[in-house]
Amino acid sequence: MVGSVLLERMRAEGDFEGLEVGFFSTSNAGGASPSEGADGLLLDAFELGRLRECDVILTCQGGTYTSGIFETLRSSGWRGYWIDPASTLRLRADSTLVLDPINGEQIRQRLDSGCRTFVGANCTVSLLLMAIGGLFRSGLVEWVSTMTYQAVSGAGARKLTELARQMQCMTLPCEDLAGRTSTEVEQSVTRAQRSASLPREEIGAPLACNVLPWIDSAMDGGQTREEWKAAVEATKILDADPPVKIDGTCARVDAMRCHSQALCIRLARDVPLAEATELVRGGNPWVRLVENSEEATLRQLTPAAVSGSLEVAVGRIRKLNLGPAYLGAFTVGDQLLWGAAEPLRRMLVILREHIG
Repeated sequence: MVGSVLLERMRAEGDFEGLEVGFFSTSNAGGASPSEGADGLLLDAFELGRLRECDVILTCQGGTYTSGIFETLRSSGWRGYWIDPASTLRLRADSTLVLDPINGEQIRQRLDSGCRTFVGANCTVSLLLMAIGGLFRSGLVEWVSTMTYQAVSGAGARKLTELARQMQCMTLPCEDLAGRTSTEVEQSVTRAQRSASLPREEIGAPLACNVLPWIDSAMDGGQTREEWKAAVEATKILDADPPVKIDGTCARVDAMRCHSQALCIRLARDVPLAEATELVRGGNPWVRLVENSEEATLRQLTPAAVSGSLEVAVGRIRKLNLGPAYLGAFTVGDQLLWGAAEPLRRMLVILREHIG
């Protein structure tokens, strides 16, 4: 899905102009390539000779492909630029995480110093920093607790398709609602969720009309890996010393697209709400502040409202009753854009400017 969105964005922005492009496939070599492909056919993604001809490799094949080919390619003497959203290379000392509205200066410094491996960060981390980067930049953040509501497309196309199949199973018992009580409707859906016939091979559990408060593998101390990534990757993006403090609980919800996050922010000092709000607004040009009202929140601060947009919506901003230095907020962003494809596309643009 990231590759499809990336292709759409590159076409929309005219990024293919002046490039000689080859499209590689791990499963369909020899098939027809997108129209921008110089060869007209998909190339074999495991053919080292053709890969070595590339000045830049931008891959959306996932961690398994990166793990299998990256070191072999580098060991063969390839000195090109590797751009990749997979988590495999994120924490290597010789890689740079890319989110240029937040760390554009760092990216350019790393290019100048010879870095040739650039990796997209975790989607929820990227969307968090896009939302409240202005507060981090001002040195106002002591810690953040984030509770995430992550769309199924963040887990891949097959899981999205399975969620749609689960939804279909949910609706079948309720097709004839005439004369049925709300209790009967609820019980019908619950039976469908618990049925052995419900598709769950990909997701592993019922997600339709449900919430799954576990994403990725277990880590020491009770975190999941998705929760662990927040502080680790944000620290690397921000080049922070001491490390930033971010933790929370990550949950998968039955939204198709866009990740949401409820934030509790401990400010380093008490500042007026208006000042904190303006710092959020000024974080980058894509932040869209949503008025803290019912009408604006339900119209603008939801996955349905944000899907397909580069805007990162931030709303429900208020001082919490925990104390004057505690700020609450809710943010929604399209994880297939700023959480994945867009930083890669923009990294390619930066790289072309750097090479000249």
